[in-house]
Amino acid sequence: MSPEAWLPQPTLFLTGLSLLLSLAPTGLGMEVMAPATINALNGSSVKLSCTFNSCYKVENKQFSLNWTYQECRNCSEELFLQFRMKIMNKQLDRFGNRVEFTGNPTKYDVSFTLKNVQLEDEGTYNCYVLNPPDRHRGHASISLKVLTKEPPKHDSTVAVIVGASVGGFLAVVILVLMVVKCVRRKKQQRLNTDDQKTEEEGKTDGEGNPDEGTK
Repeated sequence: MSPEAWLPQPTLFLTGLSLLLSLAPTGLGMEVMAPATINALNGSSVKLSCTFNSCYKVENKQFSLNWTYQECRNCSEELFLQFRMKIMNKQLDRFGNRVEFTGNPTKYDVSFTLKNVQLEDEGTYNCYVLNPPDRHRGHASISLKVLTKEPPKHDSTVAVIVGASVGGFLAVVILVLMVVKCVRRKKQQRLNTDDQKTEEEGKTDGEGNPDEGTK
């Protein structure tokens, strides 16, 4: 396991469980996934992972991404990374040139790497994604904890085996749910489009077609 970042095994399981529940086909919002907490060693580099699910192919002209930073829960969000046709690094004084985009939107990955992590980098990192024709922007947040020393190592063989088994099961279930949700979402959008066309045609008939008897 890399010393730069790690997740406790219970957190990994809960992350998978919350992801599974979030993918239940009940709404039309995008699904954006990120670990709730990431630990990083002071002075190391750490990848803040953020991925998303969409029923549609990513088109650079329409796709948008915002990464923001919050020092505290009630603090305002600071935009430091953005995608509008291309990646734009806002170069906040806080991070300087330590932020590197390492994701690939066409593969539904919008992660970035923070280099030379400092104690003052602790806080909440928010990932906002919008991929039209999806109408609702997806959001996930990561709490970054900066450690001054590496925690003691322990034998996690059993935990890894259990985690792999649970992860494989979740992957299959998530794939099935995504297929169902995409089918429902596209069907709902087609119905909305048909209703809008019917309404427009009704207005045209009512306003533009004269009565046959008055000719």
